Amino acid sequence: MPELPEVETVRRGLVPAMEGQVIAHAELRRPDLRWPFPEGMADRLTGQTIRRLRRRSKYILVDLSSQETLLIHLGMSGRMLISGDPTAQFHRDHPPVEKHDHVILDMGQGARITFNDARRFGAMDLFPTAEEDAHWLLERIGPEPLGNSFDADYLHQQLKAKKSPIKSALLDQRVVAGLGNIYACEVLHRTGISPKRIASRISQDRVASLVPAIRDVLTEAIEAGGSSLRDHRQADGELGYFQHNFAVYDREGERCPKDGCDGTIHRIVQSGRSSFYCTTCQR
Repeated sequence: MPELPEVETVRRGLVPAMEGQVIAHAELRRPDLRWPFPEGMADRLTGQTIRRLRRRSKYILVDLSSQETLLIHLGMSGRMLISGDPTAQFHRDHPPVEKHDHVILDMGQGARITFNDARRFGAMDLFPTAEEDAHWLLERIGPEPLGNSFDADYLHQQLKAKKSPIKSALLDQRVVAGLGNIYACEVLHRTGISPKRIASRISQDRVASLVPAIRDVLTEAIEAGGSSLRDHRQADGELGYFQHNFAVYDREGERCPKDGCDGTIHRIVQSGRSSFYCTTCQR
């Protein structure tokens, strides 16, 4: 499932073709994705100006002139693709509509935004913008890891009562928004912390080291266009490249790349997720 860098990469790619533009026509080519579309969604989108594209955790939020917000979740295989953009960033005509093109937004300036989702684990919702904090998908999400409210004191307070392994604690969206399995593995390797260590038993200094590591890993991944392992594509259809920079993720049996370490990358399963780490330098 796309994590924060992949979703942020898609959002940034959509901004030039969508922000400030009118949705000339919205077409829903099926009644649902992961759950049914809101009643009258196509009519409620058509004719609205897109005021702003935002991201909250792993969701793209599209603020409309109607004072409603379109929430987009990419799910496992969802893609937001742009065609026919007259801004000259995307030099391609509209392709033929495909089987898994479920939502099509034709923009007033000629661009087309297509939501393609083969597995249909993605989702869309439409709700009053003023009620965002009470939305059932958003109300319990923790602070954004790249924002000012995410700092060492906050993370220490969150983790000191956690009896779960640190890897599981970092994946809890109530603790930090958008951090997923891939980047949690990379962060723990950079800080030398074992994914098996109980969160509440990690010293305050080591917890503090997690904050800049999280920021650095996510920032580097965004700059690389995210990680393309199976389905992720940027809005222009290009792959992300951060997977070439993985230190531990999906590298079971390989030599640890950390300077001075002669350890080997191991894989364990925690809460149904694969954790990759070096048993030598991560304690």
